[in-house]
Amino acid sequence: MTRSDPAADVPDVLRDASGEALTAVRGLGAGVPVLAFDVGGTDIKSALFDAHGTAHGLRRTPTPIVEGDRTEALIARLGVLAEELRAAHPGIEPQAVGLVVPGIVDADAGLGVFASNLGWHDSPLRDLASARLGLPVAFDHDVRAASWAERLLGGARDYENAVVLVIGTGIAGALLVGGVPYTAGGYAGEIGHSPVAEGPICACGARGCLEAVASAGAIARRYHEATGVAPDGAKDVIARAAAGDPAARDIWNSALDALALSLAQLTAVIAPEAVVIGGGLSRAGGALFDELRARLAARLSFHRLPVLVPAELSGNAGLLGAALRAREVA
Repeated sequence: MTRSDPAADVPDVLRDASGEALTAVRGLGAGVPVLAFDVGGTDIKSALFDAHGTAHGLRRTPTPIVEGDRTEALIARLGVLAEELRAAHPGIEPQAVGLVVPGIVDADAGLGVFASNLGWHDSPLRDLASARLGLPVAFDHDVRAASWAERLLGGARDYENAVVLVIGTGIAGALLVGGVPYTAGGYAGEIGHSPVAEGPICACGARGCLEAVASAGAIARRYHEATGVAPDGAKDVIARAAAGDPAARDIWNSALDALALSLAQLTAVIAPEAVVIGGGLSRAGGALFDELRARLAARLSFHRLPVLVPAELSGNAGLLGAALRAREVA
């Protein structure tokens, strides 16, 4: 299939839902060439990594939209993207594929157990992708794969026991215990859906989830609901809070308190050495990190206080994690 085929004419997404442009990918180091796909609810990142670990053909394209289960449409789209990458770089012959997706993921069984925004239930994504692409496929959860990339290449590389927290439109997390991801059959790490309050109702159906209070999407939404003014994202709300806007200050304070509570609970239970924070909200800098450090310390006593560090791989951590996983099965 070539770019002249209308079915292969997949548009590029220039900026994600938070307005961030796609950035260059850090190198993996030497190893076998692999294809990597990081699938999200709205877009797919894809690249072909050569034997030096350099990414070629990095793209962000729309996740196909269909009614109900998107499995079939997604596998077809991955086939198109893989064929385009291989045609554009004929000198690089991938030996395996890394595929990471959101939701509840059973990596060992190769199943997308559940993803509300992608419509699948117990979908055999690994085997379907392998059949379509003709290569072995390493399959994992997107944030868990991102945490593995941060462990090997980024902000978590100095810590065997860490929490990786991605705060964007929602909140996703992953746990590293003894230097490896802790999965519990795909159910571990759902930090965004840990209860921190009596409300509001979360999109998942539960009440008072961290994501519904403290994600960038929730901060912007809550400000709009409180004032009738639509802010330009969470960063705008934080700026308004710093300028003395009472509604913005209350919402930002409640978000920080919820995050500190959740991190205090994690500290008491699993004692991470570090919490690595990425996602759009991490770019708030000291307004987030300094406040969280202070509020977390105030909640703890004898506990080992984890260091709070920014993620280093930005929005490409999931793609790098997919490529690293692919090399494991090549």
